[in-house]
Amino acid sequence: MSIIPALICITFHELSHGFTAWRLGDNTAKDMGRLTLNPIKHIDIFGLIMMALFKFGWAKPVPVNMMSFKHPKRYMAITAIAGPASNILLAIVVMLIYGLVVAPLSTNPSEMTAGTITMIMLYNTAYISVALAVFNLLPIPPLDGSKVLFSLVSDNLYYKLMRYERFGMILLIILITTNVFGDTIGRATTAVFGKLAFFANVSYKLVN
Repeated sequence: MSIIPALICITFHELSHGFTAWRLGDNTAKDMGRLTLNPIKHIDIFGLIMMALFKFGWAKPVPVNMMSFKHPKRYMAITAIAGPASNILLAIVVMLIYGLVVAPLSTNPSEMTAGTITMIMLYNTAYISVALAVFNLLPIPPLDGSKVLFSLVSDNLYYKLMRYERFGMILLIILITTNVFGDTIGRATTAVFGKLAFFANVSYKLVN
């Protein structure tokens, strides 16, 4: 009940990167078949395991050739922010659905009925989607937040920083396994998730 929500969240995340890049002039993701809702195309097994275990992980990055963009740094930042933005939007939609179905499906919350499983899956999808957005907004390469932050520096410094992007993954793996990192991101995720619960309350009140 964590793996399927995680697959949904990373699929929307990576599809949004590829679709945005395509709309901005880069056909790389489209030509490689990554503009799809098929989760198999986006799975990074290790990243998926990390997401299921720690609620923080990653998918197989959508390939982007920023040299295809008319404004490389600016459009790369827009492409990067599209992933976390799609996760927040997904969480809002799932919260609205959760609010609509929570009353009729929670008649036997102590039993593992189809309704209970559905509620848990919806809840996990919303939470993991928020966690993925918060995690990817960190300004640590190769996460999306670093691409947004780096777009503000000079061209010369930008390309120097991008050359060291691969080393950021080692740092991330180390940080993910520490309690300090998990607690910090966990608190941020819980805070954002709590704010988005507003949408579940709105839809709940509409039907009750």
